[in-house]
Amino acid sequence: MNKTIRRASVFALLLVLALLVRATWVQFYEGRALADDKDNRRTAIATYAAPLGNIVVAGKAVTGSAPTSGGDLRYKRTYTDGELYAAVTGYASQSYAPTQLEGIYQSLLNGTDTRLKTVTDTVTGKRADPGDVVTTVEPDVQKAAYEALGDKKGAAVAIDPATGRILAVVSTPSYDPSALTDANTAGAAWKKLTADPDKPLTNRALRQPLAPGSTFKLVVAAAALEEGLYSSVDERTDSEDPYTLPGTRTVLRNENASAPCEDATIRVALQYSCNNVFAHLAVQLGQDKLRAMAEKFGFNDDSLDVPVRAYPSVYPTGMDASSTALTGIGQFDVTATPLQMAMVSAVIANDGELVSPHMVSQVTDGGGDVLKDYDDASSTRVISSDTAEQLRSAMETVVEKGTGTNARIDGVTVGGKTGTAQNGENNSKAPYAWFTSYGSADGKSVAVSVVVEQSDAARSEVSGNGLAAPVARAMMKAALN
Repeated sequence: MNKTIRRASVFALLLVLALLVRATWVQFYEGRALADDKDNRRTAIATYAAPLGNIVVAGKAVTGSAPTSGGDLRYKRTYTDGELYAAVTGYASQSYAPTQLEGIYQSLLNGTDTRLKTVTDTVTGKRADPGDVVTTVEPDVQKAAYEALGDKKGAAVAIDPATGRILAVVSTPSYDPSALTDANTAGAAWKKLTADPDKPLTNRALRQPLAPGSTFKLVVAAAALEEGLYSSVDERTDSEDPYTLPGTRTVLRNENASAPCEDATIRVALQYSCNNVFAHLAVQLGQDKLRAMAEKFGFNDDSLDVPVRAYPSVYPTGMDASSTALTGIGQFDVTATPLQMAMVSAVIANDGELVSPHMVSQVTDGGGDVLKDYDDASSTRVISSDTAEQLRSAMETVVEKGTGTNARIDGVTVGGKTGTAQNGENNSKAPYAWFTSYGSADGKSVAVSVVVEQSDAARSEVSGNGLAAPVARAMMKAALN
């Protein structure tokens, strides 16, 4: 064999070996990734070859499966009261990746979760019967929030402080997940929803942090009491009114110019939402101590799963004294989700302890046997029992005769805190209206947080008490009924 033929043969052999190595790599190492690729048609065909498992609210499935009119996708997802529960369920689509609980528990709901396989399934290679996801959501509380928000752009969350069970997760405007389930029609619906400037696909309750405004003053008050800056919510503070931000000539004034905010106690400062008191407290505490307290409540946590991953609420770093002062009133770069502010109220209502919030109670197999129970949630102490008791007393004053009177409920002990957060450069856009609260009666309690981003109300009428407190009131009444 001459040299040219020998070299050509070796080269051809190397090419064959390279092809064999590549084929082996694809089959054994990349096969799973290719099988799971969202653009793999075979994955969609397998997923929708049979009915999916269900997401359950109060013993009733709010999802279902229906036969299609033909084609290789035999079933499609259906939803009962889809717009009401969209922020909980998300959607399962023949065309798009699933979201919210549909996405978190995709393998359980389509029967590919290894926990579902029986010995027979393993031997035959048959896909297991799908499992179900049992939520903690209470229909009456969910509906009360949805109806009270109405056509407003906003969100609301309700939590049982003692158990961490999330009773409601609502985001408005909502959407009907059923519009996205069928591959034949989902494209037009997707285009419309993603082009909507109100962003109905965004879960505002869990995944859109905004400036919390004066609701953050509860965190500042907790830090002041825990650090011993003041021993009681009824001890007078050293707070000039108006307050000049440190190192600047900028004067921070109070919304109510006639409010008794000069040297006001923490109780009175919460009652009238005195900016001067909490800005000064933030400076006295310093950003490090205030951040530490915020993080105990859950801020700056980028791994908060309920089990949907919530966007982190943020208390910033690297500030000067004037910026630190502004964080004391929930402005500058402080952001929070409604979930986070509901957690703040839940800690105060639960004697200072935070029970891990969760909106799934159990996951079960096709026969109803429990695969995992989430209701035995862990808890951590955030503030002392004494601090929690004092803050409850002050929050009740806010509702009884302060800025949160629209949250009062006959026969129910209600504590709350309003917030009106600036929005846009130089507050050029309509402010956000916040309300965070708790209600207790007959041994039961609920913590609620509401934000209204936009409504038809005139700018002068936008306030936590005017827009958000009535929503919270409706939710608390439903939860404690």
